[in-house]
Amino acid sequence: MAITPSTMNPLGTSCPTFALKDATSHKTIRNTDFTGKPLLVMFICNHCPYVVHIQSELARIGCEYPPRGIEVIGICSNDEVAYPSDSPINMIEMAKKQGWTFPYLHDATQEVAKAFDAACTPDFFLFDAGHQLVYRGQLDGSRPRSDVPVTGADLRAALNAILEGRSPAKSQQPSIGCNIKWSTQSH
Repeated sequence: MAITPSTMNPLGTSCPTFALKDATSHKTIRNTDFTGKPLLVMFICNHCPYVVHIQSELARIGCEYPPRGIEVIGICSNDEVAYPSDSPINMIEMAKKQGWTFPYLHDATQEVAKAFDAACTPDFFLFDAGHQLVYRGQLDGSRPRSDVPVTGADLRAALNAILEGRSPAKSQQPSIGCNIKWSTQSH
């Protein structure tokens, strides 16, 4: 397990184009499905201890923010051959077990992760209604085996700023987690 920080793409970067299957509904979800709406894209997976540490908070965010006007999706880009726990069938089980109501998309070719310049799990990208990047960084300061409680404070502050018509604070801390498990085979 390599501990990896998020890339911290420049604020104002446009949301990359994507069309991925939702593991649970089997529907194809596209970035254009969210035109005119703020969008939170979370690169997550099933087995990473950093994601496991925050999975309940992800469920809360996924329930709380869509009714308030911010769409939420999760994307698993890990190589499912080398990491079978991140396969679509296991993604379905994880989503059910955790009560994740947001679409949990499978990025089998890893092209979407590359387009976002995603580096780790979890890696968060919040786009405003014009799909310009306004937040990239950590959920909060909690980490596995730390005494810091999981609150979602950093990401929630950015989400709430968008809902209140404000820009999130420019000072943002990178997320830290396991590196995305890149495939050694071409798809």
